Amino acid sequence: MHAFALLLDRTAVLLLGVVAGTAIGFSFVGQSAPIASPVALQPLALSRVAETVASPPRQLQETVRRGDPVRIAVFGDSFGQGVAWGLKQQLPRNAGYDVLEFAQPATGFTRYRRLNLETRADEQLGSSAIDIAVISFGANDAQGIITDRGEYAPLMSPKWRDQIGSRLDRFVALVRRHHAMVYWIGLPRMRDATLDSDVGSINQFYAERAAALGVPFIDTRPIASDAHGQYAAYLNDPATGERTLVRAGDGIHMSMVGYKWLTRDLSARIRRSVDAARAANDAGAAVVARS
Repeated sequence: MHAFALLLDRTAVLLLGVVAGTAIGFSFVGQSAPIASPVALQPLALSRVAETVASPPRQLQETVRRGDPVRIAVFGDSFGQGVAWGLKQQLPRNAGYDVLEFAQPATGFTRYRRLNLETRADEQLGSSAIDIAVISFGANDAQGIITDRGEYAPLMSPKWRDQIGSRLDRFVALVRRHHAMVYWIGLPRMRDATLDSDVGSINQFYAERAAALGVPFIDTRPIASDAHGQYAAYLNDPATGERTLVRAGDGIHMSMVGYKWLTRDLSARIRRSVDAARAANDAGAAVVARS
């Protein structure tokens, strides 16, 4: 009971709408003393992205061959909702894409007592195949947990890493059973220094775990940081040079323009994968025609 009370004492929930006319909820955990700052994230699994584009999965090839919309399932918390919105703007239905938002606010790999992400994703997907899965969790995971054995595990402790890492591995395996290519979108810098430190460590842990699974991890910190790599609410649009608000007022979420910035690279990768699937189909048809 003491450990459980300690966990509750560390937890505070904040809900915030960040879309004009449409609320995107959010919750995060109040922080205690910051843990050690993580090492700088390196671009991870980029070679695997190239391999995927060069040899697209059969599921994606079949979808493209049939002329069906490419189904993109987005899993995450309220930040994931913003990611889904950004992808919808850049991969619209009239271009042959169907972005499915399966994100839910106030969830994460540390919050299975509230919602088991694996059970929920299994229910959401049913027996349907998906072409691409995009995962974005983390802001709600900056806290200790009560393990399945009833033990308190502080954030980033060996027991925390073992428990959360196992959940992450199972989640990726689940979406892959639906034949999906998988991408992971990391979190940008946070305005609060303590939260930024904790989120940076979570980013690093998830990036390393994703790399071990062959899942490309997209480090969003360079996209949403200033020239010194620090948090910035406003940045110059690289296309127009115009000073642009890219963060929400809470210092955690992005503005809607910011979510589009974060998903530009992923949208381009997905389009390249679809092009590669189309080229593979064309090459296969040419071989059949010559035989």
